[in-house]
Amino acid sequence: MNASNTKSKPTSNQITLTDAAVKRVKSLISNADKPVLGLRVGVTTMGCNGHSYLVEYAEEKKPLEDEIQQDGITIFVDPLAMMYLFGSTMDYVEDKLQSSFVFDNPNETGRCGCGESFSVG
Repeated sequence: MNASNTKSKPTSNQITLTDAAVKRVKSLISNADKPVLGLRVGVTTMGCNGHSYLVEYAEEKKPLEDEIQQDGITIFVDPLAMMYLFGSTMDYVEDKLQSSFVFDNPNETGRCGCGESFSVG
């Protein structure tokens, strides 16, 4: 995998993005089909371990969302997901078969074998 372990300095310690993640977010926002303010990060219930990360375009800020500003980008965090994501690092990795955002989450207590879902204690 080609992961960037360099963390950019966030304006908040809730979630930190690596340089690779910031670069990818900027690219996604500039190439979006319609105007977006940033990306929204959340957690959904699914998979064999119970939870999965969700990343989507954010056209507006929803009520009670945390807003993270870092290196000229905005990440909105679903308020119900923050307890699962607090202290995480969001990275962007590419290899020959796939590319995706990945999370280094200190709150995870387990992860399924395929890497699609996680659990928290």
